[in-house]
Amino acid sequence: MVGVEVAVKILREAGSAVAFTGAGISAESGIPTFRGKGGLWSRFDPRELATPEAFSRSPRLVWEWYAWRIERVLSAKPNKAHRLLARLEDRGVLTAVITQNVDGLHRRAGSRRVLELHGNILRARCTSCGLKLEWGGKPERLPPTCPECGGLLRPDVVWFSEPLDKGVLEEAFRLARQCDVMIVIGTSGAVDPAGLIPLVAKDSGAVLVNVNPEPNRYTGMADVELRMKAVQFAERVSAALGINV
Repeated sequence: MVGVEVAVKILREAGSAVAFTGAGISAESGIPTFRGKGGLWSRFDPRELATPEAFSRSPRLVWEWYAWRIERVLSAKPNKAHRLLARLEDRGVLTAVITQNVDGLHRRAGSRRVLELHGNILRARCTSCGLKLEWGGKPERLPPTCPECGGLLRPDVVWFSEPLDKGVLEEAFRLARQCDVMIVIGTSGAVDPAGLIPLVAKDSGAVLVNVNPEPNRYTGMADVELRMKAVQFAERVSAALGINV
């Protein structure tokens, strides 16, 4: 496949590549979308649950939804696409992964430098003292409280209407300006400011590789267009580079 061969050549010659990933890379690990058909939560709109207002009204309901999601994240495993990015980092090809996902699968695959733009569902943050803690499983008590001050804990994720972490976002844009290759995998690019990151990379002179089965925001401007899913991309690239994923 010519496009994959070009992508492989680009990666071989890359001095500083950065990956930008979205929900498509984790869908193949079985991470469900917000609204699975016929699922327990299918009648709830995530825009009515993943908001500060919803949490203020009914923290228990919001936490029940997140506990359900946490269970599914913990039962999922990184796939070949996650592992390819980790191996590329091991080889010094990939500088970092910038992800919109909150599932933590990049770190579990072995990636060390991961910028989580929207937070991590396996972390909680105290609404009173700001303490952050990691979950080894879903919370035993809902809603959970802070072990330090007794305040209410919330998922350490970015909700609708909330700004992204300024430091994380600034670092992501810095990487975008400095990289010579950006691999975009499994995202529509529709949500800003995250969706602007590949545009900044392109405007700064980076080669843009766009991996997505459907047209997206970057279609037509990317240097390499690969209409395929993340795992298929990983299988072809890893085989060409001799990487075991």
